[in-house]
Amino acid sequence: MNLTISGHHLEVTPALRSYVTNKLDRIKRHFDQVVDVKVLLTLENQKEKERRQKAECNIHIKGIELFAESAHSDLYAAVDELVDKMDRQVVRHKDRLQSHHRNAAKCLM
Repeated sequence: MNLTISGHHLEVTPALRSYVTNKLDRIKRHFDQVVDVKVLLTLENQKEKERRQKAECNIHIKGIELFAESAHSDLYAAVDELVDKMDRQVVRHKDRLQSHHRNAAKCLM
């Protein structure tokens, strides 16, 4: 799995990098065919302080590209929400790949 973590208008510290890496291990645990992961952490100059810090993620999985974004006042909370969203998408994709109809056809014969 290729992992790219970049920051826009902020410096990605080693602590932040390790936090994101540890959180993304949950996705790899659910689905091991992940090819490439790109995470973009941004600090926006908005008047609203609640949604100022944003995290975006692109995951390339064999034949499909998944995307999610999350905004929060705390960057760590934004990363948590982002990983939850991506985990749901990956699990849903994995369920779609598994054919449930083959087992039903075998039972009928």
